[in-house]
Amino acid sequence: METPLRKDQDSLLRGVRPNIVQSIRAYRVHDLQEAARLLGHHFLYANLAHAQTKQDVLELIATQFTFPAHFGKNFDALYDCMTDPLHKSGPQPGFVVVLDQIPATVKFDKEAREQLLDIFRDAADYWSDRKIAFRCFYSFL
Repeated sequence: METPLRKDQDSLLRGVRPNIVQSIRAYRVHDLQEAARLLGHHFLYANLAHAQTKQDVLELIATQFTFPAHFGKNFDALYDCMTDPLHKSGPQPGFVVVLDQIPATVKFDKEAREQLLDIFRDAADYWSDRKIAFRCFYSFL
Protein backbone atom coordinates (compact mmCIF):
# COMPACT_ATOMS: atom_id res chain seq x y z
CA MET A 1 0.00 0.00 0.00
CA GLU A 2 2.83 2.46 0.65
CA THR A 3 4.14 2.27 -2.90
CA PRO A 4 1.11 4.05 -4.45
CA LEU A 5 1.29 6.81 -1.80
CA ARG A 6 4.97 7.32 -2.53
CA LYS A 7 4.21 7.40 -6.26
CA ASP A 8 1.48 10.01 -5.65
CA GLN A 9 3.94 12.13 -3.66
CA ASP A 10 6.62 11.78 -6.34
CA SER A 11 4.19 12.94 -9.00
CA LEU A 12 2.61 15.75 -6.95
CA LEU A 13 4.89 18.40 -8.46
CA ARG A 14 5.31 16.71 -11.83
CA GLY A 15 2.55 18.82 -13.37
CA VAL A 16 3.81 22.06 -11.83
CA ARG A 17 6.31 24.12 -13.80
CA PRO A 18 9.69 24.11 -12.07
CA ASN A 19 9.88 27.91 -11.66
CA ILE A 20 6.52 29.37 -10.77
CA VAL A 21 4.62 31.31 -8.14
CA GLN A 22 1.03 30.13 -7.89
CA SER A 23 -1.93 29.82 -5.59
CA ILE A 24 -1.76 26.77 -3.35
CA ARG A 25 -5.31 25.85 -4.45
CA ALA A 26 -5.91 22.13 -3.88
CA TYR A 27 -2.42 21.36 -2.57
CA ARG A 28 -1.96 20.62 1.09
CA VAL A 29 1.09 22.00 2.88
CA HIS A 30 2.04 18.60 4.28
CA ASP A 31 1.90 17.03 0.80
CA LEU A 32 4.11 19.80 -0.63
CA GLN A 33 6.56 19.30 2.22
CA GLU A 34 6.68 15.56 1.58
CA ALA A 35 7.10 16.09 -2.17
CA ALA A 36 10.00 18.46 -1.49
CA ARG A 37 11.58 15.88 0.82
CA LEU A 38 11.27 13.13 -1.79
CA LEU A 39 12.84 15.39 -4.42
CA GLY A 40 15.59 16.44 -2.02
CA HIS A 41 14.50 20.09 -2.31
CA HIS A 42 14.56 22.74 0.39
CA PHE A 43 11.12 23.32 1.93
CA LEU A 44 10.47 26.84 3.22
CA TYR A 45 7.21 27.58 5.01
CA ALA A 46 5.93 30.85 6.43
CA ASN A 47 2.59 31.20 8.18
CA LEU A 48 1.67 34.88 7.87
CA ALA A 49 -1.78 34.73 9.50
CA HIS A 50 -0.80 37.05 12.37
CA ALA A 51 0.83 39.70 10.20
CA GLN A 52 -0.83 43.08 9.81
CA THR A 53 1.84 45.16 8.09
CA LYS A 54 4.71 44.83 5.62
CA GLN A 55 7.16 44.79 8.55
CA ASP A 56 5.18 41.99 10.21
CA VAL A 57 5.21 39.95 7.00
CA LEU A 58 8.93 40.43 6.49
CA GLU A 59 9.69 39.65 10.13
CA LEU A 60 7.66 36.43 10.04
CA ILE A 61 9.28 35.31 6.80
CA ALA A 62 12.74 36.10 8.15
CA THR A 63 12.06 34.18 11.36
CA GLN A 64 10.41 31.17 9.75
CA PHE A 65 12.93 30.92 6.90
CA THR A 66 15.77 31.45 9.44
CA PHE A 67 17.33 34.41 7.67
CA PRO A 68 20.48 35.88 9.21
CA ALA A 69 20.12 38.45 12.01
CA HIS A 70 21.36 41.23 9.71
CA PHE A 71 18.33 40.78 7.37
CA GLY A 72 17.25 44.31 6.39
CA LYS A 73 13.49 43.70 6.59
CA ASN A 74 12.67 45.23 3.22
CA PHE A 75 11.73 43.73 -0.14
CA ASP A 76 15.22 44.17 -1.60
CA ALA A 77 16.74 42.30 1.33
CA LEU A 78 14.10 39.57 0.96
CA TYR A 79 15.07 39.08 -2.68
CA ASP A 80 18.75 39.03 -1.74
CA CYS A 81 18.20 36.38 0.94
CA MET A 82 16.20 34.20 -1.47
CA THR A 83 18.88 34.29 -4.16
CA ASP A 84 22.51 35.33 -4.01
CA PRO A 85 23.67 33.99 -0.61
CA LEU A 86 22.04 30.63 -1.34
CA HIS A 87 23.63 30.52 -4.77
CA LYS A 88 27.05 31.34 -3.32
CA SER A 89 26.72 28.64 -0.64
CA GLY A 90 27.00 25.89 -3.24
CA PRO A 91 24.84 23.75 -5.48
CA GLN A 92 21.16 23.86 -4.62
CA PRO A 93 18.78 20.94 -5.23
CA GLY A 94 15.62 23.03 -5.64
CA PHE A 95 13.03 24.84 -3.54
CA VAL A 96 9.41 24.46 -2.54
CA VAL A 97 8.22 27.61 -0.78
CA VAL A 98 4.85 28.12 0.91
CA LEU A 99 3.58 31.57 1.92
CA ASP A 100 0.50 30.62 3.92
CA GLN A 101 -2.27 33.09 4.72
CA ILE A 102 -0.79 36.28 3.29
CA PRO A 103 -2.74 39.05 5.03
CA ALA A 104 -5.26 41.29 3.35
CA THR A 105 -5.32 44.29 5.68
CA VAL A 106 -5.39 48.04 5.27
CA LYS A 107 -1.68 48.15 6.12
CA PHE A 108 -0.86 45.23 3.80
CA ASP A 109 -3.06 45.98 0.82
CA LYS A 110 -3.31 44.48 -2.67
CA GLU A 111 -0.30 46.47 -3.88
CA ALA A 112 1.88 45.20 -1.01
CA ARG A 113 0.72 41.62 -1.64
CA GLU A 114 1.62 41.91 -5.32
CA GLN A 115 5.03 43.38 -4.45
CA LEU A 116 5.66 40.43 -2.13
CA LEU A 117 4.68 37.91 -4.78
CA ASP A 118 6.79 39.79 -7.35
CA ILE A 119 9.84 39.21 -5.14
CA PHE A 120 9.18 35.48 -5.27
CA ARG A 121 8.51 35.64 -9.03
CA ASP A 122 11.87 37.37 -9.46
CA ALA A 123 13.50 34.70 -7.27
CA ALA A 124 11.87 32.00 -9.43
CA ASP A 125 13.37 33.68 -12.53
CA TYR A 126 16.77 33.90 -10.81
CA TRP A 127 16.78 30.18 -10.06
CA SER A 128 15.36 29.33 -13.48
CA ASP A 129 18.38 31.02 -15.09
CA ARG A 130 20.50 28.61 -13.03
CA LYS A 131 18.37 25.56 -13.96
CA ILE A 132 17.20 25.13 -10.34
CA ALA A 133 13.52 24.45 -9.58
CA PHE A 134 11.88 27.13 -7.42
CA ARG A 135 8.18 26.59 -6.82
CA CYS A 136 6.32 29.02 -4.58
CA PHE A 137 2.75 28.40 -3.42
CA TYR A 138 0.69 30.99 -1.58
CA SER A 139 -2.68 31.51 0.01
CA PHE A 140 -4.44 34.63 1.23
CA LEU A 141 -5.97 35.04 4.66
